[in-house]
Amino acid sequence: MLEIIISALLPIVVTLALGYFAAWHKDFNSDQSTILNRLVMLYALPLTLFSGMLGVKRSVLLEQSDMALVLFISMVGAYIVVFVVSHSVFRRSKPIAALQALAVAAPSGPFIGIPVLGFLYGELSSIPVSLCGIIINLILVPFTLFSLSTYSSNKDGGNSKVSIASNLKNTLKEPIIWMPVLAFIILILDFEIPENILKSLKLLGTTTGGIALFSTGIILYSQKVTFNLTILTSVITKNIIVPVITLGICLLMAIKGTVADLSIMTIALPAATISVILAMQYKIAEQEMASTFFFSTVLSIATMAAFLVYLH
Repeated sequence: MLEIIISALLPIVVTLALGYFAAWHKDFNSDQSTILNRLVMLYALPLTLFSGMLGVKRSVLLEQSDMALVLFISMVGAYIVVFVVSHSVFRRSKPIAALQALAVAAPSGPFIGIPVLGFLYGELSSIPVSLCGIIINLILVPFTLFSLSTYSSNKDGGNSKVSIASNLKNTLKEPIIWMPVLAFIILILDFEIPENILKSLKLLGTTTGGIALFSTGIILYSQKVTFNLTILTSVITKNIIVPVITLGICLLMAIKGTVADLSIMTIALPAATISVILAMQYKIAEQEMASTFFFSTVLSIATMAAFLVYLH
């Protein structure tokens, strides 16, 4: 089992290392990573979400109501709790609290879910990965973007508040928001998109993970990996506490077997790169988000192995 997890996580570590090396070798700098990030946010990632969501059959999706409910409660619940505690208790700004909540609540399903879960559960693994993507992109990311858009960077590097109406407008204009929403509507209406069109959209979309991780490696070099109590808390919460709570939810709801196992292991995946991508785009808490992602990925080798042993 440990070999499975290491094999799935190794491409992430290698791509991060390549980005780090490229920055060290002066081939890329932090400004150029912003350009790479813009490519991901405006084109690659929205196309991945659109084509990926439409790759799921509506009948299969509707049959997994228990799994969808468990994932929804775990991810949205974790997001709300972390955001409230971070903003209200520790007095962090809303943008930073939203990014921290996203880092804790959003597992890296689209990137490593299929390699890890697919080996154990076969084709069924595509279901929690798809559900995870729907929750992240229809609920968590829009709220995070809404929080981030309440502040706009000025030329001096400060932050100025913008109106709620303008904030909402800016949020809805993002391709990462309206493309998944459009795909979800098409999916629910059971409108079939020709396979050739979906394949065409996937060509650029397949670069999403690699570009995002490479860019994160550049940021890790330019910002330097850091470790503090906040990052430790985020990583422990993401990798251990939230999956344990998901296990408790399954027990309370009397959900057993493959559905429970898939739900728990999906939540146990390391933090997704989306928090790093948004941090780089808005130039907020870049070092913290990149470091949280890095340590979550490293620690997940042990934590995911532990959950696999417990469940099997």
